Amino acid sequence: MKISAIIEKINGGDNKAFNALYGNDAAVLKQQADRYTKQLADFKTAFSCDDATLFSAPGRTEVGGNHTDHQLGRVLAGAVNLDNIAVAAANGTNVVRINSVGFPPFEVDLANLEVTEFQVTPTNLVRSIASGIKELGLKVAGFDAVIDGAVPEGSGLSSSASIEVLIGAIFSHLFNDGKLDPVDNAKIGQKAEHACKKFCGLMDQTACAVGGFITIDFENPASPIVKALDFDFAKTGYSLVITNTGGSHGGLDAEYNSLPAEMKAVAKELGQEVLRPLSMEDVIKGIPTIREKVGDRAILRSIHFQGDNARVVDQVAALEANEFQKFLGLVIESGNSSYMYNQNIYVGGQPQYQSVALALALSEQVLKGKGAWRVHGGGFAGTIQAFVPNDSLEEYISTLESVFGEGNCHKLFIRSEGSVKVDL
Repeated sequence: MKISAIIEKINGGDNKAFNALYGNDAAVLKQQADRYTKQLADFKTAFSCDDATLFSAPGRTEVGGNHTDHQLGRVLAGAVNLDNIAVAAANGTNVVRINSVGFPPFEVDLANLEVTEFQVTPTNLVRSIASGIKELGLKVAGFDAVIDGAVPEGSGLSSSASIEVLIGAIFSHLFNDGKLDPVDNAKIGQKAEHACKKFCGLMDQTACAVGGFITIDFENPASPIVKALDFDFAKTGYSLVITNTGGSHGGLDAEYNSLPAEMKAVAKELGQEVLRPLSMEDVIKGIPTIREKVGDRAILRSIHFQGDNARVVDQVAALEANEFQKFLGLVIESGNSSYMYNQNIYVGGQPQYQSVALALALSEQVLKGKGAWRVHGGGFAGTIQAFVPNDSLEEYISTLESVFGEGNCHKLFIRSEGSVKVDL
């Protein structure tokens, strides 16, 4: 579509596509219209192109199942209204050219899809995603794109997974008529990170690619079961608030990689590759014989997995039965398990830096008896999650932002769309 026509539609009002992505708040919709208009203009200037297609991929919030996915466990997650967007067009070459706001432009020649240096870099991600799409028998070719990110990096909302499935959606719609299945898109994004030696699970990419409020069972990794929940969070009288505590995820790969590695070490000693086939009873019975081999922390993390994996089933059941207060209690249980057993609240050896723990303590002070709070995402640094009664929202945000800075509490909603071409 002509860029001029896209801008005219964006600014024409009554845009159902934007309502699905960003809600109905007039101020928010105006902000998004300005955002898209600017990136369209920048794309036209950068690439001297009059035609373009719009794409959006959400961040995700993890609601249940903290570090369960990499052990083929269950999770409860949702796509949120903070997203990465792209203005893109095929360029008739075999070269991908991307200008990402706030980062240096880069190019990838698709003739060479070998990942180099095994680091998570933009070029390596594009190479690996293109390779994964080709392995499915789909086409890849060169395109130009301007990408603008509104999923804060290091926020625990999976900015990297959002970018990965955004790129997958661009390849899918520009060259394959949108034939790339959302779950396959997620698997390709996960494989891209694994190729760069970052061994994440599949939850982040799946939530970002599929959209909505979903539970995912990864017991069969080749075909995870994705179930959408029929639950209207807006009617609860609560808000979902993600607070960025200011800690960076940079340099923490060793901490994150230790989680699946230690859990798998326990599983291996008990005759399995991952923890999912085992029970809590199996782990407890095995402690005397495996403790010296794997260490106490690995056992504690395995106890966390067994508890949180089962807890997801209870959370889903509570939501489906509209037992929201029971659900909130389970959220607190999940957070306590992450703190006590999974031990991903702060970096070991740095006790003076405990921003996540401090945010959890403040949340308890405000919300005890009426809300819920837990670590969000990978942990160690970054964000926490809270379910806040709307009549306590002002007090909660002012308390947290007085410590972590204005604008670091994000009031979110679950959006129904995953990584999509934005059809105006």
